[in-house]
Amino acid sequence: MPPTSETAQIVARRLSERQGEFAVIGLGRSGSAAAQLLRRAGLAVYASDASKGEGVQHAANELRALGVSVDVGSHDLARIARASAVVASPGVPPTAAPLRAAHEAGVPVVGEVEIALRLQPALRYIAVTGTNGKTTTTALIGHLLRALGVNAADVGNIGTPVSALALQDTPPTWAALEMSSFQLHDTPGIYPDVGVLTTLSPDHLDRYTGVDEYYADKRLLFRNAVPQSRWVATADSDAVRELVNGIDGQWFWFSTTRTAGVQASYHHESGMLLVLDEPFVSRDRIQLAGDHNVANVLAAVLAVMVADHAFRTPDARRTLADAVATFRAPPHRLEPVVDRRNVLWINDSKATNVASTQVAVAGMTRPTVLLLGGRHKGEPYTDLLPEIRRIVKTVIAYGEAGDRIVADLAAPLAGTVPVVQVSEPSFAAVMARAHQEAVAGDVVLLSPACSSYDMFNNYEERGREFARLAEQDA
Repeated sequence: MPPTSETAQIVARRLSERQGEFAVIGLGRSGSAAAQLLRRAGLAVYASDASKGEGVQHAANELRALGVSVDVGSHDLARIARASAVVASPGVPPTAAPLRAAHEAGVPVVGEVEIALRLQPALRYIAVTGTNGKTTTTALIGHLLRALGVNAADVGNIGTPVSALALQDTPPTWAALEMSSFQLHDTPGIYPDVGVLTTLSPDHLDRYTGVDEYYADKRLLFRNAVPQSRWVATADSDAVRELVNGIDGQWFWFSTTRTAGVQASYHHESGMLLVLDEPFVSRDRIQLAGDHNVANVLAAVLAVMVADHAFRTPDARRTLADAVATFRAPPHRLEPVVDRRNVLWINDSKATNVASTQVAVAGMTRPTVLLLGGRHKGEPYTDLLPEIRRIVKTVIAYGEAGDRIVADLAAPLAGTVPVVQVSEPSFAAVMARAHQEAVAGDVVLLSPACSSYDMFNNYEERGREFARLAEQDA
C-alpha cells in the first residue's frame, strides 16, 4: 500500500484503534451497509437521514436493532461535529449541513467505499470510472473474473455497496468496483490492482461548478499512483489523455479507431478484437451493439488480463473469449423490453447525460420516438441535433427539463422533427403520448439525458416503469 492522504491515514488509524464514534450520513443502500459494517467491527455508530420515507424508516429500525443510534428526519449536528469520522453517502452534497458541520469541526469525511476497503484489506479489486461505459465495463469485468473461476462480485456505483461484501459469510476475493465521481471525491485511500478510465465528457453540472471540477474528481482514481500501478484507459479521447498526463504507473491503452500504439484494439477490416498483440475474439461473437460496447469489451478484457499473470495464459484467453460471447448488457442500458405490433421499445434509462444519449441514438437504425427528460443536469441538449436529424421522427420532452429541452431543440428542428412537450407531471402521460406517436417499424427509445429524480427515486425505477407501461395499450 503506498503512502495515502492524511485523511485516509487518520480514518484508518481510528478504525484500527476503534476510536470514538463514527457518524453515517444517509441511510440508502451504501449508508446502511456502512453502518452495519462499522458495528460488526466493534465501533460506536451514529446514523442520520433527513428523509422520513418508508425505506429510511425500515433501515433505521434494522440499524437500531444492531445497536446503532439513529435519527430520522433530522441530523444532530453537534454530535456529528464530535465524531471520530463521518461517512457520507454519495448522494449527499458537500454543502449539506451535516458535512459542513464536520468540515468546520475538522472531522474527516469519507465515503462508504473508503470504510469498506479499509476493513477488507485482503480484497483485490479492479476500479472503473468514466462518464459513460463504466457500468457495462464493471459488470463485464466481474463476469470475466467469475468465468476464470475467481470468487468475484460487482460492487460500488453499480448497485451493491462494497461494505455488503464484508457482511457475507464467505466474502469474495476479487471485486469489480464501479466508482462515480462523487465516490472518488470521498475515497482518499483508493489503490486498485488495476484502475480503468472509460470515457470523459461533461456531466453532473448541476452539482459541480464546471467541467474542470468534475474532471478533477475523476482524476482522483489515480491519487495514490506509484510506478507499479496499472492503469487502463481509452486512447480515443483527448480529454482522457490530458487528464492522465504525468500520472505514475504502467499504462495500457485501448482503442476502436487505431491499432498502433495501443494494447487492445478493434481491427475493422478483419472484424477481430486484438488484445496484448494477439487476436482475441471476432466482433460477431459479441452480443452487444455499437462500437462504444466494443470499447467496453476491450477495456474489461485488458483490465482483467493485466490484473494477474494467471489471467492471460493461453487457456485463460480462451476462457475469456468464450465469456465475452455469453455476456449481455446490464438492465436499463439499451435494453429491448417490448416488441409488439412491430414497435420495439428500448429502455436506456441509465443514459443520464447528453453524451450517453448521443451514443444511444447513434445506434438506432429505425425511425425513433425519443423520450428526453427528467431533472436537468446543466448540459445543453443541442449536441444531440445531428443524430436526431438522422433517425428521430419525434422528440417527446417531459419532466423538469422539458422547457429547457424544447428551448434547445424546437427551433433548430422546426419543420423537420417535431418536439412535443408533455407538461403533465406523470410518466404515464409521457408513455401514452409515445404510444400515440409510434407506428409499425418504429423504435421507442427512453434515453433521457437527465437524472430521474423529478419523478423517480432512481434510474432503475424509471426503467421498470417504462417497461411496464410499454406493455400497455395507449
